[in-house]
Amino acid sequence: MVKKKSKTANKSKKKIKAIEERILKIALEIAKEGEGALFVIGKPAYSLLVKQEIKPFNVLEPGTEKTLKAIATIDGAVIINEEGLVVNYGAMIKKAKPFLGYGTRHAAAITASKNNNLSILCSEEEHKVKVFKNGKFIMQIDALQKNVEKDIPKITTFLESIGAGFVGTVGVATLAPALGITLIPGVLIFGGSYLAIKAIIKRIKSLKRA
Repeated sequence: MVKKKSKTANKSKKKIKAIEERILKIALEIAKEGEGALFVIGKPAYSLLVKQEIKPFNVLEPGTEKTLKAIATIDGAVIINEEGLVVNYGAMIKKAKPFLGYGTRHAAAITASKNNNLSILCSEEEHKVKVFKNGKFIMQIDALQKNVEKDIPKITTFLESIGAGFVGTVGVATLAPALGITLIPGVLIFGGSYLAIKAIIKRIKSLKRA
């Protein structure tokens, strides 16, 4: 029974990782083109801004990329469940609280990421992809960084590794070359303590050896 549960859990983790990789790839394309978008993987509270004219589809299915990009640039968020199904699009996140210095999309992203959801935001002005989890800003990816797409598997491994309780408040510590390490080019990870930094560095080194 324990082995069966373990296999099921591993299968679920692999699927989530595949979904995150697909969404990050699409998000980087959108940000590179100077468009804005918001993807939420999970079950946030929301209402619909537009009539749903496109039937639900799975983001892991081949040939869905164009449709996903098209609905992502509509006002509101794209809501995706943990099976990869696009549940709704053009969704307005409820009770979105302002994110200091940023607009409504950032506010929606940080609010939607609560309760272990994952928000992936494309910033049209900055050409950046920003990742939020459990109400915290945890990662920023430069869409204009050369070949950053090739590092998407490493990026999703980071997302799984640092976890919901592992990162601290925004901006308290930013992993950077100043710390004596070289991270994935174009990617900044935000953490809340020296111990968190050490743990992430250890994880990076293990990835390099793999």
